[in-house]
Amino acid sequence: MQRTLEENNRITIDTPMIKQDMTPLERRAAISAAGLFALRMIGLFMILPVFALYGESLEGSTPLLIGLAIGIYGLTQALLQIPFGMLSDRFGRKLMIAIGLLIFAAGSVVAAMSDSIVGVIIGRALQGGGAIAAVIMAMTADLTREEHRTKAMAMIGMTIGSAFAISLAMGPVLNNWIGVDGIFWLTAVLALLGLVLLKYGVPKIEKCRFHRDAEASPSQFKDVLKNSQLLRLDFGIFILHMILTASFVVMPLALRDHTGIEVSDHWQIYLSVMILSFIGFVPLVILAEKYRKMKQVFVTATILIGLAQAILVFAIDSFWAVFVTLLLFFIAFNALEATLPSWISKTAPADKKGTAMGVYSSSQFFGAFCGGLIGGWIHQHFGLEMVFLFCAMSAGVWGLVAVGMKVPPHLMTYMINVGAVDSIKATTLEEELKSLTGVAEAVVVSENGVAYLKVDDEAVDWDLLYTYSIDER
Repeated sequence: MQRTLEENNRITIDTPMIKQDMTPLERRAAISAAGLFALRMIGLFMILPVFALYGESLEGSTPLLIGLAIGIYGLTQALLQIPFGMLSDRFGRKLMIAIGLLIFAAGSVVAAMSDSIVGVIIGRALQGGGAIAAVIMAMTADLTREEHRTKAMAMIGMTIGSAFAISLAMGPVLNNWIGVDGIFWLTAVLALLGLVLLKYGVPKIEKCRFHRDAEASPSQFKDVLKNSQLLRLDFGIFILHMILTASFVVMPLALRDHTGIEVSDHWQIYLSVMILSFIGFVPLVILAEKYRKMKQVFVTATILIGLAQAILVFAIDSFWAVFVTLLLFFIAFNALEATLPSWISKTAPADKKGTAMGVYSSSQFFGAFCGGLIGGWIHQHFGLEMVFLFCAMSAGVWGLVAVGMKVPPHLMTYMINVGAVDSIKATTLEEELKSLTGVAEAVVVSENGVAYLKVDDEAVDWDLLYTYSIDER
C-alpha cells in the first residue's frame, strides 16, 4: 500500500499493512527472554521468606547484617543494570548476558559455601552484580518488530510476576528439603541453565541497535529526572520494594516466634496467600486499565499496604491477623507491580520510555537495598514490631505523595517501523501522524526509521495507522 504526504516536500512511503501475529522467531525470542528473567528471579527471591531464620546460625550474624544480606543485591543491581545495558550495545547482548549469569552463579556459590554472614553478603552482592535485566530487554527489542514489541514485553512482565509468586512459595518448601545453602546451590544451577537457554533458545541476533523504548540513554536522564510525575512514580516503586524487603527481614521470625507456626509449615501460608492474592488483584487491574481508574486504584493500594503493616504492629501474635494482612499486602503489591509500569509508559514522553523505565527499575532495586538495611537496623535496636511501624509510616508518606499525582492520560505507547527517512521527511511524517485521530504524541527518529507514538487505543483508527508501517525484516 502506498501513502502519499504533501507539505512543501512530497514523501512517498511504501508500507504494507502489518496485521499478522508475532512470527515464530519473535515468539521464541520473547519466551527465551522471559525464561532468562524467571531463572534469575526465582533464584534471587526463594531465600526471601527463609533467610532471616537461616541467618541466625551464621557466624557474626546480627539483625542488621541479616537485613543487609537480604537487600544488598539491590544496591549492585541498581548501580550496574544501566551500565550493563550500555555495554551490551558495544560488545553484544549475548556476551553481556553470559557474563552476568556467570557473575550471578559465582555469587550463589560464594553464598552457598559461606559459614559467615559476611560471606553471604559478598555472595548476594555478586548475585546482584549480574545485572542483566536491561540487556535482556534490549535483546528482546533487537529480535522483535516495533509493532509487536509490546506483546513481547507483556509476556516478560507476566513471567516476572509469576516467578516472584512461585519463588515465595517454593523457598520454604525447598528449605525443608535442602536448606538455604542448598537453595543457593540450586540458584547457581539455575544460572547455568540460563546459559544453556541463552545459547540454544535465544535466536541469533543479526544486529544490535539502540532502542529508545527499551534502553536508557544518558542524554535523556536530565529530562526524565526533571519530570515530577515520573519522579513520584520512581519514589513509589522505591517505597514499595523497601517495604517488601524490610517486612521479610522480620516476617519469618514473626511467623515462628509470635504465631507459633512451625517453620516447616510456612510454605502453606505463603502458597495460600499467593494464590488468593492473584485472584484478588485482577479486579483492581481491570478497574485501573479498562475503567480508567488508575489513580483511585493506586491510592487504594497504598492505603491497603499501610493498613496491613499497621495491623501487624498491634496484632502480631494472631495467626489470622498475620494471614489477612499478608493477603491484603500482596493483593495491593501485585496490583501496583502490574499498574506502575503502565503508568510510567503513559506518563513518559514517547521517545524516552526506555530511559524512564531504566530509572524506575534502578529505584526499585535501590528500594530493596534500603529496605533490607533499614529493616535490619530497626529490628536490631527496636524490635520487629517497629519494623512494621516503619513500613506503615513509609506507606503513609507514599500515600500523601500519591494523592497529589495527576491522573495519567489513558494512552498506550506504540511504535511503527517507517523505514529509511531523512530528517525533513521525518518532520513531515511526524506532523502527519500527530494529525490522526487518537494520536496524542508522535516522535519520528530518522536514524532509526521508527515513529514513537502515544495513542488512545479506543479512539485511534488502527487500520489507518497500520498503513504507515513498513516491514524491513
